[in-house]
Amino acid sequence: MEASTVIDIGRQALIVTLLVSGPMLLAGLLIGLLVGVFQAVTQIHEMTLTFIPKILVMVLVFLALLPWMLIKIVEYSTSVFNLISQVGRL
Repeated sequence: MEASTVIDIGRQALIVTLLVSGPMLLAGLLIGLLVGVFQAVTQIHEMTLTFIPKILVMVLVFLALLPWMLIKIVEYSTSVFNLISQVGRL
């Protein structure tokens, strides 16, 4: 196996990881910002107030995007296994 092939597999793994985790992280970031602004405006500085909305939104995003995430992970895994079988024949 050539070095460029290994680098390409690693690059694809990073891209799939970012695609799968990105929506949940962005949702958590946006909710964190909204809760932070709400806390600043109302001067409520409860540390636990940020966790429950973040967890709920991230779970909802996870459940909504689970089929798409599974498709991306299966596509990547299939391409890696196909590459392994091609290298095994050489």
